[in-house]
Amino acid sequence: MYDIIVIGGGHAGIEASLAAARMNKKTLLVTSHLDSIAHLPCNPSIGGPAKGVVVREIDALGGQMGISVDKNHIQIKMLNTNKGPAVQSLRAQVDKVDYPAYMKEVVLNQENLDVLEDDVVDIIIDDLIVEGIVTKNNGNINTKKLIITAGTYLDSSILVGKTVTKEGPDGYNSVTGFCDRLRQYGFTFQRLKTGTPARVAIDSIDITNTSLELGSEEPVFFSDMSNEYKPLSKQVPCYLTYTNLETHQIINDNLSLSSMYSGVAKGTGARYCPSIEDKIVRFSDKDRHQVFLEPESKKMNTIYVQGFSTSLPIEIQDKMIHSIVGLENAKILKYGYAIEYEAIHATQLKTSLESQKIEGLYFAGQINGTSGYEEAGAQGLIAGINASLSVEKREPLTLRRDQAYIGVMIDDLVTKGTNEPYRLLTSRAEYRLLLRHDNAAFRLTKLGYEAGLVSEERYQNLIENEKQIDELLNVLENERFTPKHSINEFLLEKGYNQLYEGISAYSLIKRPEIKINELSEYIDLTMYKPQVINQVEILIKYEGYIKKAVKQASKAQELEDKIISEEIDYEVVPNLANEAKQKLQAIRPRSIGQATRISGINPSDIQNLLIYMKSR
Repeated sequence: MYDIIVIGGGHAGIEASLAAARMNKKTLLVTSHLDSIAHLPCNPSIGGPAKGVVVREIDALGGQMGISVDKNHIQIKMLNTNKGPAVQSLRAQVDKVDYPAYMKEVVLNQENLDVLEDDVVDIIIDDLIVEGIVTKNNGNINTKKLIITAGTYLDSSILVGKTVTKEGPDGYNSVTGFCDRLRQYGFTFQRLKTGTPARVAIDSIDITNTSLELGSEEPVFFSDMSNEYKPLSKQVPCYLTYTNLETHQIINDNLSLSSMYSGVAKGTGARYCPSIEDKIVRFSDKDRHQVFLEPESKKMNTIYVQGFSTSLPIEIQDKMIHSIVGLENAKILKYGYAIEYEAIHATQLKTSLESQKIEGLYFAGQINGTSGYEEAGAQGLIAGINASLSVEKREPLTLRRDQAYIGVMIDDLVTKGTNEPYRLLTSRAEYRLLLRHDNAAFRLTKLGYEAGLVSEERYQNLIENEKQIDELLNVLENERFTPKHSINEFLLEKGYNQLYEGISAYSLIKRPEIKINELSEYIDLTMYKPQVINQVEILIKYEGYIKKAVKQASKAQELEDKIISEEIDYEVVPNLANEAKQKLQAIRPRSIGQATRISGINPSDIQNLLIYMKSR
């Protein structure tokens, strides 16, 4: 008997199984192929806008992804450094060979975690409570909780032109029959689609007329546990080129041969990561589109043609690729394709990612309708934590929208659902100024500690950093400069406005041009950690905006604190509109706040629900 079984060894499955095992639960990870653990079938990049912050949040909660990226990237850089902290995020190109190999070793050597290479053919459910799985070669295996992280393998098909092949990513087998079993218990599914571009040989590219894209020179990390930085000299460069009118003409002339436009594709594609043919049609006014040439591994001779996903026939892909500057003589090693697969409607889940229909059954990753390694890993982590807490009969961990991008994602999925592969964006977060790369640890490490996933040492380090922040803020508020202070000479020398009256160091740092480290001659900063100094500077410079966001979040929290009983029957709530009854009954929101975010629920419905709850 296992405490927790996880089906699937992708990014969601890894985080789920590691979290459960590290929370001292007897855990089993079942995967059809050991060599597919942490597989990177699409671009081996992790991070980017919003997604990079998610990796930071995974790390803050005690997850693995950030540590593994820091150890196995071939390029890393901070994006949007010329903009505010709310939109800055890390992005790394990881090694397609080393990253999965490292993750596999972590999984295989994790205490409390067994790994089984086998196919799961059925789920054992009794009286709507999960009891175990049935495997092809090892028979029945019992468990208290089950987490399904099937990725894009459920009834998956590969599409190239008008050819449809029943297959999973990179030639792995499609999983058939599993959806039908879940449908027997009332689960509903949707057909989704994503894609990948061609890979070309590095030594066949002419970089002469492309733009060089380098990583960051300064040390940057996804994990607070990392300290070994790869200097720029050891990172691999990427390159930027563009499509052109010839490329667009080739695509337009052959649209009818595309899986997407020929009627072969049935699934809905990702709006924010479209195929190149979709870009050409939707943005017909554009003369060119960016194409990034990104190496996949130091051990491979392959370039990922980022921004050029396609399902056109291979002979058309040849023409398209060779029309691009730098790729005129490119040798294509692998052609692009689209993949369709089944995903559940995530509105059938609780915020804990447990099924509303089957007790003890959790879902995480792309099976919930998301896209991306980061979104998958985050869901796996939350499912692993909550399944473990449930075994202990403790309350689940639910992250608020003002607390984490992970909270935004899960709330969006279970409240609104998605009819296309869901991708996290900064624009999805109404409190994005509070959800920054720099403060992920301060937001979430305590929660990871309370759940039992973050070590005592790491938690005490957080406490020490928080003390240092308070201390430095106090020092800056009490340190004052007069017009006669020597700091005026510094201000004049820099071309800054001089002082005409007394001012605190705190107020001086509010000036956009003043950096806190520039005051090191006048204030002793040597006892404070760099992350503490950086945090203090952001808190001071964006104080007004942060206070406003905190006030808005606190006001919204009043509705989140109004918990709705799980036993409520919406059919008997007086004066509710029929649409409201149907949606509330289906989604079963945990709070009034969540109920307000369900499309089709009007303020009058909320008011009537509140009246009913008060009367009860």
